[in-house]
Amino acid sequence: MDESAQAQLPLPKTTTLSPKDHAEEVAIFRSGIVGALTTRELDHGELRAAFHALARERYRPPGADTTKSFSVTTLERWFYAFRKGGLAALRPAPRSDRGHAQELTPELRQLLLDIRQEHRSASVPLILRTLVADGRLAKDAVSPATVRRLYVEHGLDRVPMREGGGQKTRLRWEASSPGALWHADVCHGPALTIDGKSRPLRIHALLDDASRFIVAIEARHSERETDMLEILVRALRKHGPPDVLYLDNGATYIGEVLRTACARLGISLLHARPYDAPARGKMERFWRTLREGCLDHLGALTSLHDVEVRLLAFLDVHYQVAPHSSLMGRAPSAVFKATPRPADSLDEAALRAALTVRERRRVRADTTVSWDGQDYELDQGYLAGRVVTVGRSLIGGEAWVEHDGQTFPLHPVDPKANAHRKRPPRRPGAPPRSAGTPFDPAGALLARATGRRADGEGSR
Repeated sequence: MDESAQAQLPLPKTTTLSPKDHAEEVAIFRSGIVGALTTRELDHGELRAAFHALARERYRPPGADTTKSFSVTTLERWFYAFRKGGLAALRPAPRSDRGHAQELTPELRQLLLDIRQEHRSASVPLILRTLVADGRLAKDAVSPATVRRLYVEHGLDRVPMREGGGQKTRLRWEASSPGALWHADVCHGPALTIDGKSRPLRIHALLDDASRFIVAIEARHSERETDMLEILVRALRKHGPPDVLYLDNGATYIGEVLRTACARLGISLLHARPYDAPARGKMERFWRTLREGCLDHLGALTSLHDVEVRLLAFLDVHYQVAPHSSLMGRAPSAVFKATPRPADSLDEAALRAALTVRERRRVRADTTVSWDGQDYELDQGYLAGRVVTVGRSLIGGEAWVEHDGQTFPLHPVDPKANAHRKRPPRRPGAPPRSAGTPFDPAGALLARATGRRADGEGSR
């Protein structure tokens, strides 16, 4: 590009140009004091007099709360440095031992490093208080700032350890396509007053990673594993299963039921590293948006229904259709729908099978079994006393019994109806008991004792 073309480039209407760091700010301050002298033709005596005049003035250095004056020697050093090396020569030189915590003895330095390496979550004040309480360090012998500088020097300060475990660099990541990975999480909303009582508000949501689309959201009073399963089933019925479900380590997401159901459905469970909130940044960003646009302005609502209709309105009218900077200006709904998912084999039968719970139970003498606090009965009387497998799907439907490769229905016990019900045979279809077959154990013994035949005839 030639000089004429460069000269025609317009500058921004609002231009902000500030020192890049504190050292450059100090250099600009020093050049403002001695810089004018470098442009004047002064002999040695005049220059010396100018230095004395500047030394009588007071100046406010960058970041200082008070003014101060500078000696002639200091002003001369600035002057010759600026004339020789320009602005860069006026930058203050850092201390050669900066960051090396010179107050610490080698033994104490090693002790502090060992403690931080073994107890990464311990804060500097906690470490110092513990060492003082143990008698291994005198009170106020070392300042917290000195210890923090030591940890920074060795890469053990808490910020990088919080952000990426201290050893690995955190990278921005994203799922390959919509439906590949869903996030699941719970947000605590403001408490609701229902019938004069305060009830907690928990917002459950599932977010698609690649599109930021909310595949399911629901307001509840609790955050149990069953709550998670119910909202997951709703999302699966509507959108099909994801490849991966990304969760935190809360009790809601680490249960055996969820793990088993996802394994049966071919969904991989992935849990974030404990205490690593930034790893769940997409979900946290959505919660912040939801709070600012909805939850912080709910007012005095008195039912979960009132909350849910506002949540859905916020999603449908704003969030799902609003341009997102992380999506290059596209809306979550557009990105989610633009990539069709491959056909999957998940139907209602497969969903029920994946969420089927089975337990071993012994059938009572009255052909009843207990399940989840309720009594059920069988029509197959011959199963009385036997150990059978009772099954039921968590998404509804009647329970059943599995035994010897057969499945038998269960129905709730109705004692009053059974009082007027004809007793069914123990094994339907079995032949009636024969009444003509002789069987008399005591008579057989008597015949043997008397020497007579069992049919009453005497011996011959």
